[in-house]
Order: sequence, then structure tokens, then C-alpha cells
Amino acid sequence: MSFRVLSIIFIGLLFGGIFFLNCIKVNKINTKQQSPFTSFYDLSAISIDGVKIKMSNFKNKNILIVNVASECGYTNQYESLQKLYEEYQNEVYILAFPSNDFLNQEPGNNKEIKNFCKTNFGVKFDLFEKIKVKGNDIHPIYRWLSDEKSNGWNNRKPVWNFSKYLINKDGILVGYWGPSINPLSDHITSLIKK
Repeated sequence: MSFRVLSIIFIGLLFGGIFFLNCIKVNKINTKQQSPFTSFYDLSAISIDGVKIKMSNFKNKNILIVNVASECGYTNQYESLQKLYEEYQNEVYILAFPSNDFLNQEPGNNKEIKNFCKTNFGVKFDLFEKIKVKGNDIHPIYRWLSDEKSNGWNNRKPVWNFSKYLINKDGILVGYWGPSINPLSDHITSLIKK
């Protein structure tokens, strides 16, 4: 290969890497407190045990929604999510949605995922069945989270595993963070404490 071709490949990889790093550091806040156009509480999802759960069951507390995966570099955030749950369980529900959408990093079935989370991280917060968080078959919850015509302001889908969305006690989507933002960071806990 010529030096010119190698230079172009290097520059492409460099800018691609910078773009990816910026994506995983996403930190978007609903500073105007824009209200949703449709209610999150009208939605439902199937738990990891196969039970249909209405999101209206989670009213009156903050709700942190995270797309999770067992074979990701961010999988250790299960530990942080569990600590967040233990410390703030009177203020926040944590809803974890396994997804295989990013480099097939969640290959397990629901039973395997539940066992992995319990055995390795002692997870006690709410786990749901494996879903799609992007693409044509996106789950209605993630469609709501990433459609400003529904949630009022945000149009960003998860950029990778362990992207986080926070809905406040009034059902307003107040924040969206990329996977590099730890669940225990002040970015998130400061909004939970409000």
C-alpha cells in the first residue's frame, strides 16, 4: 500500500475513533424541562420472567433506564447500578433492558441473562426481557426515549450498551448519558436527589 492510502486509512480511523469517543461521552440534559407529548406511563414491557409490566407501576419516583449487555467493556456498570439502587431505592427505579444490538455483546437468553446478573453482581433492580433498542424493531420504550415527538426533546438512540435515560417523578425525560458516564456520577445522582 502506498503512503497516501495508509495516511487516508489512519486519518479515517482517527476521526472515527474521536467520533465514537464523543458519542460514548454524551451528556444531554433537558434544561428547559420540556414536557413529553405522550406519556411514558402508557407503555409496558415484559419482565425477564415473562410478566407484562406497566410503566405506570413506576410513577412517583425517578426512573433510570439502561440498555445492558453481559459481554461489554461497560458490563461492570451493573455493580454501579446495584449500588445506586441500594443507596437511592426510595428515590429511583432502575429498569435494565438487555440488548444484543451492539456487536452481539448480549448473546444469552433471558434465563442466562438473569442468572449472570444475579450471580456476578447481585442485581435486585428490575430486569426486562432482551429487546431491540434501535432499528426497525425498536421496542416502544426506546422509541419513546429517542423520539422528540413523544418525549418532548430528545432524538438520540443509545450509542452503545449502558446508555442511560432518566425520567423524573413527573414523567419528564430529564437526561440522557452515553455509556462512559457512570450511573453513580454526579451527572445522574444530582438529578435523582432533586
